[in-house]
Amino acid sequence: MTEQDSSTPTEHEPDTAEMPVAAAYSLRLYVAGETPKSMAAIRNLRALCATHLAGEYSIEVIDLRINPQLAAADQILAIPTVVRRLPAPLRKVIGDLSNTERVLVGLDIRPRAPS
Repeated sequence: MTEQDSSTPTEHEPDTAEMPVAAAYSLRLYVAGETPKSMAAIRNLRALCATHLAGEYSIEVIDLRINPQLAAADQILAIPTVVRRLPAPLRKVIGDLSNTERVLVGLDIRPRAPS
């Protein structure tokens, strides 16, 4: 997602502001336009990653209203849905991602210990 307008998801561009050189976690968030649920999911995922993944992540936001064919790749049946692509295995959580504990468990995200 390019930060042209921080409230507008773009079709299939990685969020370069959140993409370190070697991301330990690769997350893909499927949304449908700028609905309140989609925007909440984007905000909640960014906050969760900033808090629990210490910069070791990348987020790719995909707007299915622009590219509906991309839903088939990760078998997306409902939106918003976040998919943890790396590390394997693939994991998914559906919803606005407001329940942090549910999202952490669902995506099997284990925060890195401080060094």
